[in-house]
Amino acid sequence: MSPRGLAVVGTDTGVGKTVVTAGLVGWLRETGVDARAIKPVQTGCPPDDDAGFVADACGTGAAATCVERFGPPLAPAVAAEREGRTLSYAAVRDGCERALADAEAGVVEGIGGLRVPLTDDREVVDLVADLRLPAVVVARSGLGTLNHTALTVEALDRRDVEVRAVVLNEFEGATAAERTNPAVLERMVDTDVSTLPPTDLADPRAAIPLVREHLPRSILDPALA
Repeated sequence: MSPRGLAVVGTDTGVGKTVVTAGLVGWLRETGVDARAIKPVQTGCPPDDDAGFVADACGTGAAATCVERFGPPLAPAVAAEREGRTLSYAAVRDGCERALADAEAGVVEGIGGLRVPLTDDREVVDLVADLRLPAVVVARSGLGTLNHTALTVEALDRRDVEVRAVVLNEFEGATAAERTNPAVLERMVDTDVSTLPPTDLADPRAAIPLVREHLPRSILDPALA
């Protein structure tokens, strides 16, 4: 039986996965679901702390957990090597599965893009596929996102991961590429495409209404089933 929840994955690093994760977890918790964000591996920590951002957005440490943390802001496999530590794929996967089992619904946030080396022999896409969660793909809004997003969706399709939605983050519609990308992407990947406008996230709590007001409620269905 598949766990209840979602995987939030990105076309790259810095595209807004943490914002979407925080918004989804907070939205679920507002509906009365004991939802939790799960970060398999955090690198660049500190100052980067994606689980901490979600906890701050939701006002409780119970809203997020992180399985492994590393200091260097690098791919997990590379960061572990730099620190002289062993990063076990089985330990990361099992940690995610325990966290999913402990929550009513889990939102697993990826690390960078899908092909980022997670351990010596596994990548982020392997973990997403093994956890058997449907995915939300977060991407940039402007020029270049058609290629990056379509390749990401294709990689998930090859691993039989259902793509629930594509989210174009920081969408302003200021260029022809931005304005046309949502409709073009929907035709390319046969998946609903939503947009999130730029938002001041100095207060992490702003992520929750941002996501609630701009993404369709149906995106929560796998976490509510």
